[in-house]
Amino acid sequence: MHGTETPDEQVRQEICRVGKLLFERGFVAGTEGNISVRLSEREVLVTPTRVSKGMMTPEMLVKVDLFGRPVEGHRSPTSELKMHLRIYRERPDVRAVVHAHPPYATAHAVAGIPLDRAFLPESVIYVGEVPIAPYGLPSTEEVAEAIAPYLRDHHALLLENHGAVAWAEDLWSAYFLLENVEQMAKIHFLARTLGRIRGLSHARVQELESIKEAMGSSVRSPRGFPCPSGVDICAEDFEQGSKPRSEKGR
Repeated sequence: MHGTETPDEQVRQEICRVGKLLFERGFVAGTEGNISVRLSEREVLVTPTRVSKGMMTPEMLVKVDLFGRPVEGHRSPTSELKMHLRIYRERPDVRAVVHAHPPYATAHAVAGIPLDRAFLPESVIYVGEVPIAPYGLPSTEEVAEAIAPYLRDHHALLLENHGAVAWAEDLWSAYFLLENVEQMAKIHFLARTLGRIRGLSHARVQELESIKEAMGSSVRSPRGFPCPSGVDICAEDFEQGSKPRSEKGR
């Protein structure tokens, strides 16, 4: 932080940086997406509506209270403000929320394919289970109500036929988590294109959960695959009776 910047100004600059990254990575198009940071127990800084996240400037951001009432700023806050505020009210530990439409994650949300199986170690240790919250009419309380049951045990969600949202203890953690979700969705898509998904056995997931707990994470882990005893990795359709393609014994 430059010596002349206040903490509020620094947060504004960081939100604009994240907005630019969302735009450059293709996670948003047009004026899609929204970002917020909890400044205090009473105030939240949010992106304005109908502004490209790649072209935002710090003075465009809007400060509101936890009920959505304006505190500072000349623009209207994001139309998805209700979703952000619901997360903050349900999770006092959360300090930032990032919502976007990353293509692979959004494609999974449209196809109805959650990221709830353990096919990468990172999905257990860092990201956790990423379910799909039921569809809610954007900009209404429907979205806030749809995500509410998932907020306590998850850090990210796919929004049915809508996009993805992630929340964390700070802005950069929330943004990186959204990046991780998109990376997982992309790998999942490409693996299905190449053939079928092979995932980690329940036993291997339990080992990763021990690492996760040692790191202090409480996020719900994705499910392991029902591999035969002594098999680390097997195909997702083993549950339907197919012979696992695995392959590395323990």
